[in-house]
Amino acid sequence: MNRYASPPRSTPVAIWLFALAALVFLMVLLGGATRLTHSGLSITEWKPIKGAIPPLNTAEWTREFQHYQQIPEYRLVNRGMSLDAFKGIYWWEWWHRLVGRLVGLAFILPFGWFWFRGELPKRLIWRCLVLFGLGGLQGLIGWWMVSSGLAKLTSVAPERLAIHLGAALILFVALIWTGLEALNGPERVRPSRRWTIAAGLVLGMAYVQCLLGALVAGNRAGLIYNDWPLMNGRFLAPISWQGGFFHAFLHDQALVQFDHRMLAYALLLFVSVYAGLFLKGRMPEGMKVGMGALLGLVWLQAALGIATLMAVAPLWLAMIHQTGAVLVLTAATAGLWSMLRFEQRSFGGGIGSRAL
Repeated sequence: MNRYASPPRSTPVAIWLFALAALVFLMVLLGGATRLTHSGLSITEWKPIKGAIPPLNTAEWTREFQHYQQIPEYRLVNRGMSLDAFKGIYWWEWWHRLVGRLVGLAFILPFGWFWFRGELPKRLIWRCLVLFGLGGLQGLIGWWMVSSGLAKLTSVAPERLAIHLGAALILFVALIWTGLEALNGPERVRPSRRWTIAAGLVLGMAYVQCLLGALVAGNRAGLIYNDWPLMNGRFLAPISWQGGFFHAFLHDQALVQFDHRMLAYALLLFVSVYAGLFLKGRMPEGMKVGMGALLGLVWLQAALGIATLMAVAPLWLAMIHQTGAVLVLTAATAGLWSMLRFEQRSFGGGIGSRAL
């Protein structure tokens, strides 16, 4: 095949991009487990190449443990930890970093193959290069996050954790979006503006909610105020404003948890109304299925959030909750993409088209 030819769509390219998104999904889940098991500071050096090989003998394990013993988390939180216990937290972080490296390899090798064979749609080449740049940036942000906990703090800075997660989710959404483009090809349409705005709001709210969840995890705010619907018997638990508004917004446990709760309620209400109006209209059947999936996932995620809070965030339930968050984001991404692909006349009349 002429490598300068450009097919309008490519199923193999789409499968590759969706597989990359799945790897990023796995990386996000491992990152969440690393945070929940307090393992993120166990590897105190950034070695993009050599770091792929874990300690192979007792001397190497001892050396890694000695590095960990120099940071505040060990001295102030884990003093007296055994070498075997250190290995337990080390492996969580090592697997998280390994998947990050695999994402890079899983991108660059197939990209070169598809480009050489001319199977990569020309309009997607620059997008793929941007995706590769986002992946590299994610690695730098990850180390920037880890470095915040190596000198003064006993954990990573919550705001850096949120930025790290946010960058990973942007990459994830972009991979899903580009995969859909590769699968379906270019198409010029005149989408319904109001439905598109509503779908964009859902995606934006879901994304911000994920960032607020990172702040909850970073501040360990899910371990307090574990009653619901109140917070220790109050609508809003006491907040310390000593460091100012932005410090409280990023670090106060009560405010961080409150913000996460309030946006969850807002997202649940908005999606319920939005989906209800959409499903009552004369809409394409495939889009109705997608909308129903989004509605079900949002309600399930709300229930998981409440259960996780009231159970004081056990690892297994917190991981399911995080999985639900990424699935909601996936459904919201596909929903917005679909809205942009259907012309206004495709939506027909009915309650939905009049209401939005």
